Amino acid sequence: MLESVGFIGSGMMASALMDGMIAKKALSSPSAISCSDIWKPSLDLAAEKGYNACTTNDKVCANAKTAVILAVKPHIIETVCKDVAAHGDALVISIAAGVTLGTLEANLPGRRVVRVMPNTPCLIGEAASGFALGKLANESDREIVQTIFGSVGLAMEVNEKLLDAVTGVSGSGPAYVFLFIEALSDGGVRAGLPRNVSTQLAAQTVKGAAEMVLQTGTHPGVLKDGVTSPGGTTIAGVEALEKG
Repeated sequence: MLESVGFIGSGMMASALMDGMIAKKALSSPSAISCSDIWKPSLDLAAEKGYNACTTNDKVCANAKTAVILAVKPHIIETVCKDVAAHGDALVISIAAGVTLGTLEANLPGRRVVRVMPNTPCLIGEAASGFALGKLANESDREIVQTIFGSVGLAMEVNEKLLDAVTGVSGSGPAYVFLFIEALSDGGVRAGLPRNVSTQLAAQTVKGAAEMVLQTGTHPGVLKDGVTSPGGTTIAGVEALEKG
């Protein structure tokens, strides 16, 4: 169990992480989470949930014994790092897109840092996150990251140079999947299904197929072959997709 965690920024992604840690009992109580934000409604919502809503980053850093998570826009990361550098020695985790470990370490000399790329399904506890450890981070820090981001889905360690690929696959990936679900639903509507029925069938089909990949560990191509019987409708559809 983590001792205490701080969030600088309490927007949707940060809020989902807070809720996930509490749901998974990674912390003893909501009061073990401190957060700050320039947007008062976000702080008010955090306070309503029992989190320790702070008016300054200094207070967050003072309260956070395990980790401080930087959930802010990339262009203010250096300013925020000045506040963090002046307080404590907790692990610093950044979810600011595109901010490298080198930048974090340059602005937080001597501190252990981790860079994480989560995605929006974090909001429903189904995230796919990639993370890379900084030079000073250790095995304990790896476990902290797994505990925090594992509370809202899957967290996998990669070399930092591969985080751009993670961004393309899982960071941007939900948008591609939404396009596919919409297109599949459109096809159902074209064939006569009511929109709500077609969309639910399409979304559940994607969900079920994804679970088959995750649970069986079977290559997607093999699973595809299991659906495409000789001379059947599915292989005709696959052919049309490949032509497109």
